Amino acid sequence: MAEQDNRAVLINETRQRFETEYVPAKSDKYDSRDLERLQQDDSWVDNFLIWRHDSVDETLKMIDESFQWRKEYAVHDLTESSLPKWLFEVGALYLHGYDKEGHKIFWFKVKLHTKDAKTQFEKKKLVAFWLERYARREHGKPLTVVFDMAETGLSNMDLDFVRYIIGCFKVYYPNYLSKIVIFELPWIMNGEFKSLTFQVESERL
Repeated sequence: MAEQDNRAVLINETRQRFETEYVPAKSDKYDSRDLERLQQDDSWVDNFLIWRHDSVDETLKMIDESFQWRKEYAVHDLTESSLPKWLFEVGALYLHGYDKEGHKIFWFKVKLHTKDAKTQFEKKKLVAFWLERYARREHGKPLTVVFDMAETGLSNMDLDFVRYIIGCFKVYYPNYLSKIVIFELPWIMNGEFKSLTFQVESERL
């Protein structure tokens, strides 16, 4: 009971401080639907707090960054029809199946991805589409991310895109990551991937 009361105090403090310290100066940078949800969804606020080890100051910064990203990517309005059809046809990113612990799996088949600055923003929106769809349906259940590197060539390697995917869990979807699995990682990428995955894993400690 005491733990629940403490969580409630932290959640209320986070809400009140965000309303007074951030919203007045940045209301045009946030989607009103996110502001409304912040006031109504205790578990959403609590996930931010948990990820930032109950530091309200750090939690507020994280919510600010997340909300600005959500508006930039129009996360609330992402649908299959709002994204180019070819993104789904490529088949590089999708949700499918469960791991041994029962966590849904988010797949990135790297061999089907081609690094291209012209289409990068649309691909990032596809990541947001899948993660937001999952978040709305599963209400905070952890997700396993699999980077399938089988048959990957140099033209498929895109560390910036990998950083973006990992960053989504570090900032935009807190406390949603169960684990990261890397399948058949080419030795030449070993150091880079270990560094990236260590960063997000260390956020959880």
